[in-house]
Amino acid sequence: MAHVLFLTPYYPPEVGAPQNRISETALRLVRVGHKVTVLTTLPNYPSGIVPPEYRKGQRRLESIDGVTVVRTWSAISPNKGFLRRILSQLSFGLLAHRLGKKALKQNGRPDIIIVESPPLFDAFGGRALSRRYRAPYIFCVADIWPESAVQLGALRNKLLIWLAERLEWSAYQRSGAVWAVTAGIRQELIDRGLSPEKVFLLPNGVDTQRFHPMPHAEARAVIGWDSRFTVVYAGTMGLAHGLTTLLAAADHLREREDIRFVLIGEGAAKADLIAEAHQRALPNVTFLSAQPHQRMPLIINSADACLASLKNVPLFQGALPSKMYEAMACARPILLAVNGEAQKVIEQEAGAALHVEPENAEALAQGILTLCEHPELAQRLGANGRTYVLEHFDRDKLVVRLERQIETLLASRSTKRRRISAPASVVEHHS
Repeated sequence: MAHVLFLTPYYPPEVGAPQNRISETALRLVRVGHKVTVLTTLPNYPSGIVPPEYRKGQRRLESIDGVTVVRTWSAISPNKGFLRRILSQLSFGLLAHRLGKKALKQNGRPDIIIVESPPLFDAFGGRALSRRYRAPYIFCVADIWPESAVQLGALRNKLLIWLAERLEWSAYQRSGAVWAVTAGIRQELIDRGLSPEKVFLLPNGVDTQRFHPMPHAEARAVIGWDSRFTVVYAGTMGLAHGLTTLLAAADHLREREDIRFVLIGEGAAKADLIAEAHQRALPNVTFLSAQPHQRMPLIINSADACLASLKNVPLFQGALPSKMYEAMACARPILLAVNGEAQKVIEQEAGAALHVEPENAEALAQGILTLCEHPELAQRLGANGRTYVLEHFDRDKLVVRLERQIETLLASRSTKRRRISAPASVVEHHS
């Protein structure tokens, strides 16, 4: 069994896609006998506020479900303001491996390191840890950066783009393997020149035992929602998600008193979205704060439809929003405002979604009306989603595949070391 070290600024009690993926993967690796350590920072995403129990140097080293969690200082800021976020990410990438050195040493040498990206700057810490422990690292790519920042208009400085691209490519090349979370990301990296053997596909997934169907009326009664047809968006409200389109669709449907929208989560765009909803005087839109992950199955089961939305930019042709898997696991129909790989997998292969053109408010409004007025369609999409996610996105099955990649990488590295040391052994034998 291996000792696996994760390097990531995102970890529970924070909520979000990377937090869930990393923590649930770490937990399952521990369950099957591996030793797992996570090097992270103090929980603060996306608000930039550290919970009281983690202040004043408390809980810098803790065990969560058998996973050793080492938390170090980093510059902290809310998830808004591009420069402040970059400085926060850079401080973690450059300092975490130094500040956590003593605790990591006490916990023992890792056999392999898994580095989360974005933030891309985690590559600095990953490479330093790899040299210190002479252990290979897997570079996990959930979003191609800096390309995503460029296409969203957040990064325009040509020098910074050039520097980021150099760091990005060197991180890929020096890694033992690259973990792509979508087929589109994997193909993009191969098209750029990485060897197909070096890049493996392992998508996001879901705990299908925690996220499972429950009676809709029962879930509604527990959560206290009324009988209106409710469209739920649950997740990060960022620049990439195109949620102004949802508000425009709500405006189109303002006369339908039997339809409403609930947006749950935090993010850089949330304040602007709330301001726009007030400006439009939308009576059918409600904003809720981010909810504990353990409450999400109840919320999703209370929804009549779940929205997955991204801006209509080329980068997102290869995106698979992780919120889709939880909706599928709960057998809820998806309104899919994402093109490319998501449409191919979730609508065409899984038959779990009604696709609408991204950033098209009229199309989204019509899709909502279709699901509202055809409950048999909504039920069929939900059932299809549950079946598909059990086969393709169950977290337990995905971790088995990750184990194989770890074993293969460690075995390959061991073989290379034996080959390098063989000549010296032969000389010693004959001397």
